[in-house]
Amino acid sequence: MVRSKQQALMFLLGAVIVGGVLGFSADRVVSASKAHGSWAQRSSMYDELGVSGEQRIRIDSMLDESSCMVDSLFKPLKPAMDSLMARRKADWLALLTPDQRTKFTAREARFNARKDSALKTRAADRAAHPRCGGPPRPGMGGGPGPRGPGGPFY
Repeated sequence: MVRSKQQALMFLLGAVIVGGVLGFSADRVVSASKAHGSWAQRSSMYDELGVSGEQRIRIDSMLDESSCMVDSLFKPLKPAMDSLMARRKADWLALLTPDQRTKFTAREARFNARKDSALKTRAADRAAHPRCGGPPRPGMGGGPGPRGPGGPFY
């Protein structure tokens, strides 16, 4: 019985460590993308490659459409992911002292504020895209094209 409890604790500790590493990595990615902005990165790439104005419009369209499609793929998984994260958080909090819980809660509030801001910005950008629910815009692949009725990813 003691051995199984030790194994369970080690598993939880491993899950907490992996979750912490993933959370830290995600924070770094979100912070880096906010600092530079995806449009600045795209413009830099376009300038380096010597991409024409029409090519930029078509590449932007493809990148935006694929981002919307990725979002739609992950949408059904979100409730299960949220449930898993809530259970992990409850297990983690049970291991912390009251002082550590207070510090953790404050840290989590700061992180959630940054995350919510980034998600609102991303949601506004994606909502304007026709694949994500916005009206078709010129050059955004809404009509028949060389690869089908909905653009290159249809």
